[in-house]
Amino acid sequence: MTITLALSKGRIFSETLPLLKTANIEVLEDPETSRKLIIPTSNPDLRIIMVRATDVPTYVRYGAADIGIAGKDVLIEYGLDGLYTPIDLEIAKCIIAVAAPNNFDYAKRIEQGRITVATKYVKTAQEHFTHKGVHADIIKLYGSMELAPLVGLADVIVDLVSTGNTLKANNLKMIEKICEISSKLIVNKASYKTKLKDIQSIINIFQKAK
Repeated sequence: MTITLALSKGRIFSETLPLLKTANIEVLEDPETSRKLIIPTSNPDLRIIMVRATDVPTYVRYGAADIGIAGKDVLIEYGLDGLYTPIDLEIAKCIIAVAAPNNFDYAKRIEQGRITVATKYVKTAQEHFTHKGVHADIIKLYGSMELAPLVGLADVIVDLVSTGNTLKANNLKMIEKICEISSKLIVNKASYKTKLKDIQSIINIFQKAK
């Protein structure tokens, strides 16, 4: 019985490879150079589909993939309905944070009770500022987040921060950490029932490789 694993390009994909290799499972094509979206592995019962990071939970939720690996940031935004999350793989670690231009008076703006935020993490940002008692005007962006406060589109951004180098290069600084992020193994609940033995064997691979 074939198991379909949904992955996204980038850190999650590259940091998943060593976990699979512990079970002698090799990914047979490089998604960075291949145009294929369905990639075979050396295990004939496991195939990988390459999708956008934000789409991984959707593919798993609706059964197009049996399992997937998604960042906590994505799961917070899109919810866990229909998903089982057996393992935190502790890969692709970073944080979600508030960042602003170096000369921005964040404390004063918080005191005033209203702030404009550019982010793709709308739910996370809204909940964070609501908890602080601040009204946040959210502007949803999908990329080049650092540009928003530099051109006056927003006061601050809420985004993933890893090394902080991109912030520094654009004269921004991290002001406040919202939460730590790592990637989790997610499983379609229906698949877990109908393909229990096969999916459990994959879960065991990841569990042992952590």
